Amino acid sequence: MSRARRLRPRFRHPWLAGALAGGVALGGASFALVALLGVPNPITLAALAIVEPSAIGTWFASRVVAAPGISGILPVRTRPIPDRVPWKGRSLPLGEVLAATHTNAFLVSHKGVLIHEWYRPGWDQTTLFPSWSVAKSVVSLLVGQAIAGGRLAETDHVATLLPSLRGEPAFGRITVRDLLDMTSGLAVPENYDPWRPLVGTAGMYLTRDIRDFVKESARLSSNPGSEGQYRSIDTEILGLILAEVEGRPLADLLSDRIWKPMGAQANATWNLDRPGGTEKAFCCINAVARDFLRLGLMVADHGRVGGTSVVPASWIGRIETPARREVDGWPYSAQWWHIPEGDDDISAIGVYGQYVYINRDTDTVIVKLSDHGAEEDEADTLAVMLAISREVAAPRPAP
Repeated sequence: MSRARRLRPRFRHPWLAGALAGGVALGGASFALVALLGVPNPITLAALAIVEPSAIGTWFASRVVAAPGISGILPVRTRPIPDRVPWKGRSLPLGEVLAATHTNAFLVSHKGVLIHEWYRPGWDQTTLFPSWSVAKSVVSLLVGQAIAGGRLAETDHVATLLPSLRGEPAFGRITVRDLLDMTSGLAVPENYDPWRPLVGTAGMYLTRDIRDFVKESARLSSNPGSEGQYRSIDTEILGLILAEVEGRPLADLLSDRIWKPMGAQANATWNLDRPGGTEKAFCCINAVARDFLRLGLMVADHGRVGGTSVVPASWIGRIETPARREVDGWPYSAQWWHIPEGDDDISAIGVYGQYVYINRDTDTVIVKLSDHGAEEDEADTLAVMLAISREVAAPRPAP
């Protein structure tokens, strides 16, 4: 989600709160209205407005991302990590920071070994956690595979790849590269206004017809390639393109191209706009924490798992090279964030505090999955991860 926002909503999902308020005002007529608008019914909206973000995945239709029959080995060797970390100009116990940021799972690996694994009570290794926008970074890996296989090129135009959009001039100007680097110029804001629940990303999240939503969003606010603006619709279009050129749903592609090759330990799910419908490519993969860690370890090892190339090393290089345009003031490349004033580190970041942080200088990967405020404390949280990475990689005194 956009780095420009720092808000803590009164409701867990402010756009859902607005939809709920409208439904209550309309009474029984609200069922007919939401059916006409193509969004979930008022009862579902009411529940979604108050539940924790981590519980939302089960409220929407999904497609299974199958894991292999036997999971890959994830070395585990527990050892201490820093018990105090920098937080907003102070030094605080790590536990206090995890509590303050409503953390549900926190995993740290060093040199490919899981050295720390913590879960909030009620959560464990079998819990499926929502990715939110971490899914964008996963979509990037699938795009890189398609490009390496010659099925796609960064210079391809959207209208050429998606027949349903060929009549829309805006999509004739936008390339795959524009989508990857968030420079499409599409006028679909990252909206979280509770009184405009059907506008922008909120509307795309709630719609029961993502393809139609995309088609109806053929308006530009800037020339493609000219400005970096975080737009979830860019990733959704990448997902539609992948499904079109590969001829398969995204969940199946993720299973066969990444989940099974990386040795995932559990089936994941990918939420859809409706039963049997289209994946919400811009968000909403639900997976166990250790499999998010496996994704990070694969990227950290230049796309390899156990010596086998899963994602081309050239694509990992693309991810690790900042694009020409920053996005909302941060370096960005192919759906991955670069950390200002950090090490050689990148991160997948999702709203409500989801992170897959990779520090190549320290050979460290950290996963943090949370129910924090919408787009809150990202820079401070990443500073914590940087500090932990540097300390666990520091030379240890001889016993």
